[in-house]
Formats: sequence, C-alpha cells, structure tokens
Amino acid sequence: MIDRRAFLKSLAGLTTGILLSSASTEGGAEEIASDRLGPLLPTRRLGRTGEAVTMLTVGGWHIGDMQETEAQKTIETALEGGVRFFDTAETYQNGGSESRLGKLLVPKYRDDVFLMSKTTARSANEAWTHLEASLTRLNTDRLDLWQVHAVRNPADVDERIENGVFDVMLEAKESGKTRYIGFTGHSSPNAHQRVLEQTDIFDACQLAMNLTDVSYESFIEKVVPTLIERNIGVIGMKSLANGGFFGGTQHGRHGTHPKVVPNRVSISEAVRFVFALPVSTLVTGPDNAKQMQEKIDIAKNFTGMGDDERQKLIEKVEDMAGTTVEFYKA
Repeated sequence: MIDRRAFLKSLAGLTTGILLSSASTEGGAEEIASDRLGPLLPTRRLGRTGEAVTMLTVGGWHIGDMQETEAQKTIETALEGGVRFFDTAETYQNGGSESRLGKLLVPKYRDDVFLMSKTTARSANEAWTHLEASLTRLNTDRLDLWQVHAVRNPADVDERIENGVFDVMLEAKESGKTRYIGFTGHSSPNAHQRVLEQTDIFDACQLAMNLTDVSYESFIEKVVPTLIERNIGVIGMKSLANGGFFGGTQHGRHGTHPKVVPNRVSISEAVRFVFALPVSTLVTGPDNAKQMQEKIDIAKNFTGMGDDERQKLIEKVEDMAGTTVEFYKA
C-alpha cells in the first residue's frame, strides 16, 4: 500500500506539467481562455502534439445512443460549457454516431472543435475503408485524431501490425487525412504494453482510468508512466467504469450489481480522481444534456485532489475492484 500510495502521489505530481495557464490581464488576474463560441474549460497539453485540448471530451457512443433531439441538446450544452473535444468511432451504432456528429456538430463547428474517430480494422484495406467512410459520415476531409480502436491483447496487437493497420495509420497522417494518430483499449494493459514495445508512432493513447483500476490489472500503474515518459497524450475514459460504478455489466448501462456510486463514493469524487492524474482529457459518456452539464460543472470547479483524499477513496472501493465492476477487462 505504501508503494502504491507513493507511486500515485508521484504520478499525480506530473499533472502540473500538462496544465496550460490561462492568459493574464494587466493586473495579474487570470483570464479564462475563450474562442468565438465563448469561454473554454481549462485546457491541457495533448502530449507531443502540443495541442491545447479541453480537459473534458464528449463520448460519441452516447451521442449515437440518444434520441436526436437530446443529442443536439447535449452537443450544444457541451459547447456552451466550454468543451471542444468530441469522440466517436466507426463501430459506434454501425456509423450512426459519426453520422450524427456529421449532421449536428460538424457543419457549424468543425473549425472550433478537436474531432477524433477510431477504427477496429484488422487489415490495411479495411482500415482505409473505415477511414474514408468515417470522413464521409462526419462530413469532413480530415480528422484531428484517428485511433486504432480497442486493442484486446498482445496477439491482437501483433495481428494488426502484421496486417498493415499501423502502416495505414502513418500513411493517413502523412497524407493529411488525420493530423495525429493514437490507439485505445480497455480489456487489458498488456495490450497497451505490447503496442508500446513494438512502436513509437502514436501521438495519443486512450485507456480506462478510475478508482478501482489501481487495484486490479491497472492501466494507471502499468501504462500511464510509459506514456508520460514518451510524451504521448493520455486520454482517460471509463471514470465510472462504463456503467459498472452503477451496478451495470454491459456497455453504457446501469444494473443491479453492488454500486460504487452512490454507495461508496460520489460521481464528483470519482471524476476528480481521474482529473487529478496526468490526463490530457477525460472522455465522458453522458446519457443526456443534464449529465453533460454535471460533468462540465465538476471540471470547472476542479482544483486538484490531495494524497490523503485520493488514498481514502481508493480504500473505500478496493474490495470491489475486478471484472464485476470493470466488466470490460479481460
């Protein structure tokens, strides 16, 4: 426990290195950064890209899962709240999420947002097909970030490399179809470790990070330090275990299993725990505009998390760690 506590304290200390200061007024007061749409949420550096991205990202699966009117309201709530990073993937709703963003977000706001999509391709030809279809559905000629999606284990990584998927990622970046490239996964940190052993082409990595992760097959402990060392942007996700904190056992759903929230910790505590780590941004999956606003408010009010509070929260839920709460882990 002492070693883990020291490790997390050290890791949290690296968070200041990616925070981007607001502009200062002549009087020395901090001025919130803004763009044509209004004030931004605090921004953080996305690793080696040098890009300033908002500390909160809208999860595209959830946008695709909503009724269109609620999706529009959620997008507008996010933009009004200062969020400028939007996530999606070709596999979400069989392209439905991308099509929805291509209709509701891109036409009016493409130049204002950082747009990310992902491919589950297992071959080079399939990757190119996915990319062209994603660009068409999203109604754009370029992505800001395109990622190899959901690496599951070392064998899966090796197969994608052998079949040319990683080569396509580089070619897409060189051709300007995407500005940056990355990889994602939530099944096992061993898959991420294999990617990092085999290549250093990626600008960003998306991985599961939450209060129970540190006590079972931890992405935070096994992957994040290498990402920081290599200056790869850290994109956190599943801060509420993809519904697992609410007793759920399937993607994005609540359920009847023992609940981390609200039985043990609050939503704010769970989200703040991740914000206090060196993540460039955290992908949140709201079910509606109200939940989107809730996460925006947590981000706006975030001032850090002390070592004692962090440790107490971990201890409250460590007996719940594992595949029941984090059902998506192998």
